[in-house]
Amino acid sequence: MGKYDYDIGILGGGSAGLTTAAGAAQFGAKTLLIDKEAKLGGDCLHYGCVPSKTLIKTAHVYHLMKNASRFGLPQHKIMQADFRDISNRIKSVIAVIQKHDSVERFCGLGVKVEFGNAVFKNDHTVSLNGRDVTAKSWVIATGSSPAIPKIQGLEHTPFITNREVFYLDHLPKSMIVLGAGPISTEISQAFSRLGTEVTVIQRSGQILGKEDNDMADAVMQNLAAEGVNYYLNTAILSVKDLGGEREVTIKSKDGKTGAIRAETILIALGREPNLKGLGLEYAGVEHDGKGLKLDSRLRTTQKHIFGAGDVTGAYQFTHAAGYEGGIVLTNAILHLPRKADYTFFPWCTYTDPELASIGMNETAAKESGLKYAVWIEEFKNNDRGLAEGEGLGRIKLVLDAKEKPLGVQILGLHAGELISEWVAALNGGVKLSALAGAVHPYPTLAEINKRVVGNYFSGKIFSDKVKKTLKFFFSLRGRACGI
Repeated sequence: MGKYDYDIGILGGGSAGLTTAAGAAQFGAKTLLIDKEAKLGGDCLHYGCVPSKTLIKTAHVYHLMKNASRFGLPQHKIMQADFRDISNRIKSVIAVIQKHDSVERFCGLGVKVEFGNAVFKNDHTVSLNGRDVTAKSWVIATGSSPAIPKIQGLEHTPFITNREVFYLDHLPKSMIVLGAGPISTEISQAFSRLGTEVTVIQRSGQILGKEDNDMADAVMQNLAAEGVNYYLNTAILSVKDLGGEREVTIKSKDGKTGAIRAETILIALGREPNLKGLGLEYAGVEHDGKGLKLDSRLRTTQKHIFGAGDVTGAYQFTHAAGYEGGIVLTNAILHLPRKADYTFFPWCTYTDPELASIGMNETAAKESGLKYAVWIEEFKNNDRGLAEGEGLGRIKLVLDAKEKPLGVQILGLHAGELISEWVAALNGGVKLSALAGAVHPYPTLAEINKRVVGNYFSGKIFSDKVKKTLKFFFSLRGRACGI
């Protein structure tokens, strides 16, 4: 009989927890998965990625309907959207995916799933629903929650977060959004397209603070053109409940104060890890406000307890959580010393146009003190983009002093899909010359990947030195026409 009840126990039924649990069970480990929510899937399935992308698609179609004349189609009067129907569609999409993240499926894989609040009693034991459960290894993958700021009057003022915004019973006439990160920016555009008057308040002078300024500004300018109002470099002094409206008092960078009113306040000011109440002090697991203290193998201060997902304090994306779940699986079950490597890690903000990145952007390269060069190709030169009516955006290729790729950023239609070519190329060590020589179907948006690399090589291939050499050997006679 084993010393512990389970080979591995996992706290959290989101992407990181589900990835680890499925893999561990299939490797033959006796696996326990504990989730505090009533259903598996985590924040992504119920309050994040899935509902937001479903909402974004609905808003995009509605936007196209209202702009049919742009595509040579008759323009008809469009009825106001009913958010209850939109919310029902969101729920229907979630329900389909929920089957994949069901207790039955994981039980079929060999995973024991339980629901409740697990609290560590020591580094191998948790208390769950009035009984003790032990495991040889534990994984903390409890995700994150919206960070709620300390603002005067907020405790007496109704507000919503990403947990409520997809399940409203009506479309708000107006909405004040606090924060301008990816979640805020995506939701702001979607609700604005559906007919809500949206105002965004941001403390800094840029939305999407981790992105290059020129790329983030292009996103903001497009959203502003669609009707989203922005207050940058603006502090929030207080909020107040006026009954049918909420009032936010603000202060600009130059010291001027004012008040903005709206039906709804959405708070999107970042995330905080779900670590409170887990009894980590009894397990000897150290953490801070950002997350768990982990080594490169995602081990906590107790080497048999791992962390994955938003609790790492690193990249708060579902695909990051899934990747980290794989790292934990390799270390905890296979006992192979695999380290997490985020050198060429991709992410995307799903605005219209989308903004996708991998590796270092220009801002990060500059902050790191690296010598770099930037190569740019505009979507206005992409034939498919023009045919789609989407000529806004560009691709930026950042190269180091040795002309090796540091990273790529793409702003444009389907940028999240286009960045995948770079995910394979950069993580696979593919040479730029191979990308430049690869044949892409015409006309496709993906040609922009080839074109930006071609821009880099064209200065070398068509240099004066090369032309003089060809003239010397082959008696080429130069230009046949000039303006």
